[in-house]
Amino acid sequence: MERKTALVAGANGIIGRKLVEHLRADGGWDVIGLSRRDGLTVDLLDRADTRAKVGALTGVTHLFYAAYQDRPTWAELVPPNLAMLTNLVEALDPAALEHVSLMQGYKVYGAHLGPFKTPARETDAGHMPPEFNVDQQRFLEHRAGPWTWSAIRPSVVGGTALGNPMNLALVIAVYASISKELGLPLRFPGKPGAYDSLLEMTDAGLLASATVWATGQEGAFNIANGDLFRWRELWPKLAAYFGLEAAPPLRMSLVDVMADKAPLWTAMAARHDLAASYADVSSSWAFGDFVFGWDYDMFADTSKSRRAGFHTYVETEQMFYRLFDEFRKARVIP
Repeated sequence: MERKTALVAGANGIIGRKLVEHLRADGGWDVIGLSRRDGLTVDLLDRADTRAKVGALTGVTHLFYAAYQDRPTWAELVPPNLAMLTNLVEALDPAALEHVSLMQGYKVYGAHLGPFKTPARETDAGHMPPEFNVDQQRFLEHRAGPWTWSAIRPSVVGGTALGNPMNLALVIAVYASISKELGLPLRFPGKPGAYDSLLEMTDAGLLASATVWATGQEGAFNIANGDLFRWRELWPKLAAYFGLEAAPPLRMSLVDVMADKAPLWTAMAARHDLAASYADVSSSWAFGDFVFGWDYDMFADTSKSRRAGFHTYVETEQMFYRLFDEFRKARVIP
């Protein structure tokens, strides 16, 4: 079988890291990772730099796009995130390119704005812009020709990457570890209504498998573990994993209450021989506040991908335990 060459943008993120691992384990791929920190370092906002470095790559058959740059407002997110994708696609050799995979999310459905129609479906009507995911997809739709495209829409992704702004499993693991260190029970810190909302998650390994599978398809696909949960049922079980009781929820901002915990973590790291600094584990507090603030249902219909042939499932409760185990094995948490 002819080998394929994958270019992964955002290769060190919670999604990109697992995707790179999956492609390499598959054996049929040559993999090139793009990152702002290591691998092939490219400033995707710099059109000239992107053309010079990416244009020198020959034979890239598949682009997996999971890069992201944060900005303070939804409107400010659009120009940089659209520009990075545009610069990258235009720098690639169209004669070699076969498929572009775009990583999206439920923001396409307006999930970040407030209560939205659930289960969300790929055919649902759009919402009032700005929304960079929509602009990125529209760009691919207009540019596609000899190559095809797919848009992958996961829920909250469960993975082990450190220094990531959107790692919920790490938020819970570090929050629980600090609670235990202080002799406190594990309290759900979100809005009262969020404790009873229906949610789902997407395991990073499952997402990687689905992303590669979708290179043989075209269009958008919701991808999730396949089960739903409520924090009211799951939270006490996660607390028990850490040997903690689950006290009644108490609304608090993790950004605020964790702002002074660096010295405590430094002492914990010395005592437990941890390999992760507080900077490594504290980048997702704002994301935790965001997710725990969803006092409305957050899930999508994944039957389109199943009808097309993707049938992998992951039990979310067991996913959390596995990720916590991996954090402990890597000495990220005690």
